[in-house]
Amino acid sequence: MPVAPYTTQSVPGSKPPPSISSSRCRPVVTRAVTEGQSIGATRGGSRAALAFLTGGSRPPYLLRMSSRVVLCSEKSPVAALVALLADDFEKRAIILGRAVPLAADEAAVLLVDVESDAPELLATLGARVHDVPVIALAATPPTEAALPPSWYACLGKPVTRPVLERALEQAFDHARLRRESAATRRELEELNEIGIRLSAERDVETLLRLILSRAREITRSDAGSIYLVEEPEGEPRRLRFEISQNDSATIPLSGPGDTRPAGASVPISDESIAGHVALTGEIVQLDDAYVPPPGARYHINTGFDKHAGYRTKSMLVVPMKTPGDDVIGVLQLINCKRDPARRFASPEEIEAEALPYPERFKSLAASLASQAAVALQNSRLYESVRVLFEGFVSASVGAIESRDPTTSGHSFRVADLTVALAEAAHRAARGPLRDVRFSSDQIRELRYASLLHDFGKVGVREDVLVKAKKLPPAGLELIRQRSEILKRGLELKFLRKKLDALLRGSREGFPARADEWDAELATLLAEIDEHLKAVAAANEPTVLPAETAAGIRSIAGRAFVDHTGDAQALITPDEADILSIPRGSLTRDEFKQIQSHVLYTYEFLKRIPWTKELREVPTIARSHHEKLDGSGYPEGRRGAEIPLQSRMMTVSDIFDALTASDRPYKAAVPVERALDILDQERKAGAIDADILALFVDLKPWELKP
Repeated sequence: MPVAPYTTQSVPGSKPPPSISSSRCRPVVTRAVTEGQSIGATRGGSRAALAFLTGGSRPPYLLRMSSRVVLCSEKSPVAALVALLADDFEKRAIILGRAVPLAADEAAVLLVDVESDAPELLATLGARVHDVPVIALAATPPTEAALPPSWYACLGKPVTRPVLERALEQAFDHARLRRESAATRRELEELNEIGIRLSAERDVETLLRLILSRAREITRSDAGSIYLVEEPEGEPRRLRFEISQNDSATIPLSGPGDTRPAGASVPISDESIAGHVALTGEIVQLDDAYVPPPGARYHINTGFDKHAGYRTKSMLVVPMKTPGDDVIGVLQLINCKRDPARRFASPEEIEAEALPYPERFKSLAASLASQAAVALQNSRLYESVRVLFEGFVSASVGAIESRDPTTSGHSFRVADLTVALAEAAHRAARGPLRDVRFSSDQIRELRYASLLHDFGKVGVREDVLVKAKKLPPAGLELIRQRSEILKRGLELKFLRKKLDALLRGSREGFPARADEWDAELATLLAEIDEHLKAVAAANEPTVLPAETAAGIRSIAGRAFVDHTGDAQALITPDEADILSIPRGSLTRDEFKQIQSHVLYTYEFLKRIPWTKELREVPTIARSHHEKLDGSGYPEGRRGAEIPLQSRMMTVSDIFDALTASDRPYKAAVPVERALDILDQERKAGAIDADILALFVDLKPWELKP
C-alpha cells in the first residue's frame, strides 16, 4: 500500500508526537537558524533541494508581532494540509514571481515540499528571506549535517497535523526569540554608539539635542523634551525647560524641530510630571497622560496641546541621574510610534495610533538617561575647567601688562586680530589659502598662544621693559646737572681771570680784556646749551641719521676746562654710544634682553600640561618673531619651518605695534602707513604675502571683538 504524503490526524492508539527538536523524532531533522547565516543548497546532493537566496537587509526590531502567517505555494501539495491548520494561524498562498506582502510586525513561517516546490519559491520573500524560518517536508530527509542552514526543521513524509502544528508553534517561538534577540542586540549597539557620541561631545547645547534626538529614536517617540535642574542661590530648586522636539507639531515657542525656550521653568514639586520625577527620582510611565493613575498629584498641562493642535497620550518620563544618584535633569518622551518615520496628522490620529511604551523601552530610556547625565555632568565640568583656565590666562596677561603698562591691551588685540585672520582663512573657498582648515580646538589653541605670546616678559628687567628713551630715566637729568656744573666752573674760571688781573694792579686795559673774557664765556656757555639740546634730541627713540650720531660722538670728545683746571666733557663715551643708537631706545644688550622674552615664553608655556588639543601653544607662541627670510628670532627659522599660525600672529603683532597709541617711545602711525610698512616687509621676504593679502582684504581691525 503506498504511503500517503501527508496525514491530517494521529494514528489511533499512538502517543502524541514528540517535539520536533527531540533527537528521538524520526524522520524529523531540525536546526535553529541564526540571523545572518547564508542560505544554500543541501549538502550531500539531496535531490530537488531548494536553492535558497542570500542577502537582504535586516528588518527593524518590532514593538510586537501582530499575527502569525503560514506561507506555502498555492500549487504545492502542502497547501491542502495548511488549509486544515488551526484558526490561530493565518494562511497565505505564494504565487511564483510575485512578492509576498508581509508587514514589518508580521511573523511568518514558510512550508515547502522538497520534491514538488520550485527552487525559486524563496525569491518571493525578498528582503525578509533571512527573517522567515523554513519547515521542509521531504520523503527522504537529509542528515542533520546536510541540512541547509536556512531550514528550521525538516519533517519526513507522511506528517500529521499535530506534528506540523507543534513544529509551527516552535518555529514561531524561534522567530520571536530571534527578533527579540536581534532587538536586544540592536538596542545594546545603539546604546553603545550613543554612549560613545555623548562622551565625545563637549558643547552643552549640542549635547542636549543629541540626547533628546537619540532617546526619541531608540524609543520610537514622536516628541520629547529635556528639563535641567537649576539651583538659584538662596532660592528653591527649579526645572528649567531646556529643549523640546516634536515630529508632528509646530512648537509654539519658536517653530518646528527643536527649541531652547529662554527662562521657562517650573518648580520641582508633585504637581507636574517632570517635577514629580525630579523630586522622587522615579520613572513615570503613562499609557494616557490625560488619565493619571489614582492618587497621583501630578497632572499634565494641556495648554500646549490646545495651542499646537496636538495630543499628548503615552508618556515615559525618566530622571537623569549621576553616579552619585543626584537628579540633574528629566528626560520626557511622548507618544510611542509603531513606525518611527510616521508623522501624526491630527490629535485624533494620535489618539488612535499612539502606542503605550513597552517595558523594555523603560529600561532603555533609564540607561540612556544615566549615560546622558554623566555626559552632561562631564560637559559641565569641562566647561567649568575651560572657564577657569580662561580666567587664569586673562589674569596672567593682565599681570604681565601691569609690569609693562606701555603695551596695555596689546595681547588681547593681537589675539582678536589673529583669530579673525585664521577664521577667514578657514572660510576661504578660493585663493592660495583655500585648503587651510582649522578645527574649533585649533582656533582656541591659536587664541591662547596669541594671548600668551609675550608672557616671557616676566623674565625681562623692568627698567629695560619699560624703557621709553635711550638714556635711563635719570640719565638726561644727570647730563643737565653736569652742564650746570660745567657752566658754573667756566663762570668761576673767567671771574678768577678778572680777579687776578685786578689784584696784579693792571687796571690799564682791563675793561677791554673783561669784555673779551665775557664774550669767550658766553660762547662756551652757548656751546654747552647747544650740546645739551642735541643730547636731548638724540635721546628720543627715533631713527638717528649718521651725521647726528657723529655729532653726538664729537660732543663726548669736547672737553671744557673749569676753574680748577680739570677738563670735563658734557657726556661720557658710554652715554655717547647710547645716544647714538640708530633706531629705537634700546642698546644691543638691552635688545637681546627683550628678544629673550620669546624663549622665556616658550620655557614657561612648555611647563603647562596642555591637553592634546592645545599642545602646540608653546611652539606657536615661540615663533611669532620669526621671519620667512631667517632674519627673525630667537632661532632664525625660515619659510615652512615657521608654523602657519605663527606667521598669522606675526602680521597681527607688527600691525598692532605700529598702530597702538599706548607706546611712549613712538607715536602711533595711521593704518595706511602701517599697511605700507607691512608691505615693505613682504617685499623684503620677511612676512607671508598670502596672509598679508588676506589681512588687508579682511580688515580685522575694523571688526568688533
